[in-house]
Amino acid sequence: MSVVSAESEPLALVFEDDGLVPNNPMPFLVYKGAIAVDGRHPEKTIEGLFGANGWGDMWRNGVYDYLHYHATVHEALGVARGHARVRFGGDRGREFEISAGDVAILPAGTGHQCLSASHDFSVVGAYPPGAKMQITRPTPDNHAKALKTIPQVALPKTDPVFGAGGPLVRLWR
Repeated sequence: MSVVSAESEPLALVFEDDGLVPNNPMPFLVYKGAIAVDGRHPEKTIEGLFGANGWGDMWRNGVYDYLHYHATVHEALGVARGHARVRFGGDRGREFEISAGDVAILPAGTGHQCLSASHDFSVVGAYPPGAKMQITRPTPDNHAKALKTIPQVALPKTDPVFGAGGPLVRLWR
C-alpha cells in the first residue's frame, strides 16, 4: 500500500528577496495531504518516504518560532502530526496552515517561521545530498553572504515525495 496520495501538482510560489531574506528564484512548493500519516508511526512513514527518494540527514521537531533560512541547502518539511501556521518567504511572505500529511519544500534561502502550532505538531525535516544545514538569521551581512552561497547549492536529483519523476525535478530546472 502506497503512503503517497495520488500524484498532483504542488502549490508553487516564488518569494521576492526582501533585502534581509534572500529567498530563491525557484518556487517554494507545498503538497497538501500528500502523505498518508494515519498510522501509529507517522514520523517513520515520512522518514521512509524521504529516505527512499534520496533525501536524508533527517530530524524530528517543529519549526522554529523565529525567522530564519538555510543558505547552503534545500529543505523538505513533512508534517507528521498536528497543524501549524507558518510564514514562508520572510516578513513579506505568505502564511500557510500546514497539517498532518502536508509537505513543504523550501529552496535554499527561503525564510520560514512558525507563528502558532498545535501541542502535538511534529515535523520531519530532510535535505538532499550535499552541504549540511546551517541556520541563518536575517541580517544585512548574512544576506550578502547568502547571495553568494545560494546559487552554488546543487539541484536535487529527486522530489522527496514523488522521486525522480516528481514535480520538483521539473519545476526547479
